[in-house]
Amino acid sequence: MTDVTSTPAGKTRAKLPSMSVLGPVLALVVLIAIGAMMNPNFLSAANITNVLARSAFIGIIAVGMTFVITAGGLDLSVGSMAAFIAGLMILTMNAALPSLGVGVPIILLGMAVALVAGVIAGLLNGFLITTLGIEAFIVTLGSMGIYRSLVTWLADGGTLSLDFGLRTFYRPVYFDGIFGISWPIIVFAIVVIVGEIIMSRTAFGRHCAATGSNEHVAHYSNVNINRTRMLTYAALGLLVGVATIMYVPRLGSASASTGVLWELEAIAAVIIGGTVLKGGFGRVWGTVIGVLILSLIDNILNLTDFVSPYLNGAIQGVIIILAVILQRERKAAQ
Repeated sequence: MTDVTSTPAGKTRAKLPSMSVLGPVLALVVLIAIGAMMNPNFLSAANITNVLARSAFIGIIAVGMTFVITAGGLDLSVGSMAAFIAGLMILTMNAALPSLGVGVPIILLGMAVALVAGVIAGLLNGFLITTLGIEAFIVTLGSMGIYRSLVTWLADGGTLSLDFGLRTFYRPVYFDGIFGISWPIIVFAIVVIVGEIIMSRTAFGRHCAATGSNEHVAHYSNVNINRTRMLTYAALGLLVGVATIMYVPRLGSASASTGVLWELEAIAAVIIGGTVLKGGFGRVWGTVIGVLILSLIDNILNLTDFVSPYLNGAIQGVIIILAVILQRERKAAQ
């Protein structure tokens, strides 16, 4: 979006977008150029589809994280929450297999379990933060440990595996699609469109920004702060459930290592996209660019020997720190 300013002659001229808007876009373009130069297969249809499909899990969660951070919150538990939800899905579907058999009903049951569990987990986080007044960092850090321990306990320290017949029947949810576009990419696109509309064109989006910007002003502006924050955590939990539904058919299993560093990637994508870490401003489309930037970095590291792919987490951590520093500098300059 461009701003319009007045000239002395009374005319108007368009003002170029700020670097906070152009920066992530330019970074994405540079990464694409670097990837294309370093590996000829980088821009192949197969690689692009693979990158987008693998981005969908984090992207779906990051859209929900955008609302949470915009409203002044934070959630460090989404990765372990996804692992726990995946474990619940697998256990439920395996238990229901003798009575329901392999078919659509048992898949729908697993999906329902994932969505309900996600919403409940989100509401629980929201309740502890808003009603009991515990810091979001403490609540979600504790939740992260609880969910990770629970899935480890459910798996008895090993791996929970979906029945082979169910796994075969469920695989198309990740690997198939329409017009050559896989279902995770389609679902991600739908979530992004709905999220952008809610954030930029509804009262709830404005309430999230107002709550994160200044709680006292928002309160006097008749914004229900607790309800707004509660809904952001519930929405994030729901989207974690959606992402898990897309993820389980990919591997057909869940373990203590499922979803590791997902919270780091989601938060990094949100911040890279221009959402202010302290709240008050967020943009879903920027989060999408942030997700793509992180995914392309990971993809380039895997396709080349320039840097070990095992350092991806370290690179993401550095990116988060740099993004926050840039946000502070822009705020100080205003």
